[in-house]
Amino acid sequence: MEKPFILVLCTGNSCLSQMAEGILRRVAGDMVEVQSAGSNPAQLVHPKAIQVMSEIGIDISNNRSKHLNEFLDRKIHTVITVCGNADEACPIFPGMVARYHWGFEDPAKAQGSEGEILQVFRKVRDEISRVFEAYGAGIQFTAKR
Repeated sequence: MEKPFILVLCTGNSCLSQMAEGILRRVAGDMVEVQSAGSNPAQLVHPKAIQVMSEIGIDISNNRSKHLNEFLDRKIHTVITVCGNADEACPIFPGMVARYHWGFEDPAKAQGSEGEILQVFRKVRDEISRVFEAYGAGIQFTAKR
């Protein structure tokens, strides 16, 4: 049986969607396949996103920023957009079962000292964790029924 494919989208695929992908992978385990992409990829995963994710034991340092077009030929079960621009730019994937929009502040736009910017990254990471851990728990619960 083919695992459901979940695609997490944001504009740059450098922060929000990368963090969400890492968290959902950890929570849902091998129940689903999870990838992230962007409508206008930044070409890198933000170093501060890598740093704050490593603080909670998730390594996204080998992830890469991908364009959503890489997945147009895939059978997508669920699309989750995590920023407003991606929600507006999200294409309809053939056979898509569900689509959710859970918007978060873009930590890459944070200003201030190094410490203040890291605090924004941590706050957003924790918000993403709460939402995606609950979603992943639902996946686990449904799979066990």
